Amino acid sequence: MKVAVLQSNYIPWKGYFELINDVDVFCFYDEVQYTKNDWRNRNRLLNSNGLFWVSIPINKKYTKLKISETKIQNPDILKSHFKTITQCYSKSPYSSQILDLLSPYYLDKKWEYLSQFNQTLIKVISKYIGIKTIFKDSSEFTLEEGRIDRLVNLNIQLKSSSYLSGPAAKGYLSGNEHLFKDNNIELIFKSYGPYLKYKRNTSQFDHSVSIIDLLMNIPKNELLTYITSQNANKKT
Repeated sequence: MKVAVLQSNYIPWKGYFELINDVDVFCFYDEVQYTKNDWRNRNRLLNSNGLFWVSIPINKKYTKLKISETKIQNPDILKSHFKTITQCYSKSPYSSQILDLLSPYYLDKKWEYLSQFNQTLIKVISKYIGIKTIFKDSSEFTLEEGRIDRLVNLNIQLKSSSYLSGPAAKGYLSGNEHLFKDNNIELIFKSYGPYLKYKRNTSQFDHSVSIIDLLMNIPKNELLTYITSQNANKKT
């Protein structure tokens, strides 16, 4: 059983969805502290003028709480984001399909918690792309104290035989690989890219932009190909 554990992000880039697709079980890791100026509440879109940020305001009083406890300061901002997405991609070939996909979540429901909104969008987009991975939430499990012990124990509870980690975790996992090995868990670090480039209705292009850009420009039946690194770690 190959497992990945990661915090939920706001409309994350294609690499996030590749990581989900590479594993059998993906566990949202939102029972950890919220981090400011990170991907939890913001991401980038791309228009004819280049990259720009869309951010969900978070009251500073929540920045010392868990991600799962963090509330959206002004839920109506999501309607504004949907308008921005609509304006940005109105001329993209698959805008009508993607706007129809997203509109119920941006316009019809008033979200209180950031984590719930992020997780819902990630699941909806994953299903649209054709990803079959099972989703879990860290709130369903007993979490140990200590950053690394907590992660190892969570993998044990998820019945992991291999743990696929993002490359950013190399720093704090370095020297602790034996904790995974001692529990018969193979530790693998994900390598992102290179990715196939795709045509857009402007000359601007950036692989690190939100998945929204790819969804707007590529047909549904080809999305899995475009989220897959040429040297990808595959499911086993």
